[in-house]
Amino acid sequence: MNTARTKTASPANPGATAKEVLVIKLSALGDFVLALGAMRAVREFHPSARITLLTTPPFEEFAKVMPYVDAVETDGRPEGLKPTAALIQRIKKAKYDVIYDFQTSGRTKNYFTALNRGGKTPLWSGHHEKAAFFHDNPARGSMHSIDRLAEQLEVAGVAPQGRWLGRSAPFPDLGWVRPKLGNTPRLNPAYFGLTPPYMLLIPGASEHREAKRWPVENYAALAKRIADAGIQPAIIGGKAEGQIAQEIVKREPRVKSLVTRTDLFQIVTLAETAVFVVGNDTGPMHMATLAGAPGIALFATTESDPDHSAPRGPRPVIVNAAPTLQELSVDDVWQSVRALGVLKA
Repeated sequence: MNTARTKTASPANPGATAKEVLVIKLSALGDFVLALGAMRAVREFHPSARITLLTTPPFEEFAKVMPYVDAVETDGRPEGLKPTAALIQRIKKAKYDVIYDFQTSGRTKNYFTALNRGGKTPLWSGHHEKAAFFHDNPARGSMHSIDRLAEQLEVAGVAPQGRWLGRSAPFPDLGWVRPKLGNTPRLNPAYFGLTPPYMLLIPGASEHREAKRWPVENYAALAKRIADAGIQPAIIGGKAEGQIAQEIVKREPRVKSLVTRTDLFQIVTLAETAVFVVGNDTGPMHMATLAGAPGIALFATTESDPDHSAPRGPRPVIVNAAPTLQELSVDDVWQSVRALGVLKA
């Protein structure tokens, strides 16, 4: 790590003396949860500050429970000039000591430009050449999200002795979910009619990116092998996965569909006690492996590079990759399941 180039010395980060801090992370689900380690590092570096998260509505409920921020604002993607101007004025009025841009998109660079027009500009951590803490590593786009954010925070001075060594980068931790919400029935497998041992299937992906979807018949054939091994397969996903789930259950009736029934918190707690998880490159897949489930991640290399976007977790995650997922066989994935060492001999 620590390959970022710095042209001029950065100003001092106020650290523990900061009073107001803003973190920007707008989407998507996978990227959002991968940024949780960086958010935790910001919280620890600014222990007395009031930390506000600027995000979007899908993450409001989850963000209000997580222990890293004190306030959540969900208009991070305003539509139209008037709402955008109102957002910029609100940020100016808040007089943030530091702003951490974890989205680093064209939109958030525009926010910086607007804030930089007159008056005192907050210290900004992100990918803008005029930012106080400019993460200017030319290879940043090919870095894994966790490593990229860690390096960005190094530039901002948010790291032990100036940097994280090896794989010590701030890792996302979802262990706060159950303690924060309490061990309520809705967080347990029995709430969904599941009895361990069970595993999770995550067959969803963007509808317009067919290469990223493993065929339904393959999921059904894999589910049959899993059920034959004495493990209950359960499908999780949103409304868009409804038809896929119906087809899998039709082909293998021992599969249980939980599609549309799980919120983000329940994905975490179900994954905590799942034997393993198999899924395409999606946000819930990232959540499941970060929560502690061993995983098999299916990647279409023509669509995304597993080197910088593969799920990570505290337990093993095996990547099965091919140019398109149609080229991955059931045998390929089953061999990876066996390699996890979670099946009974």
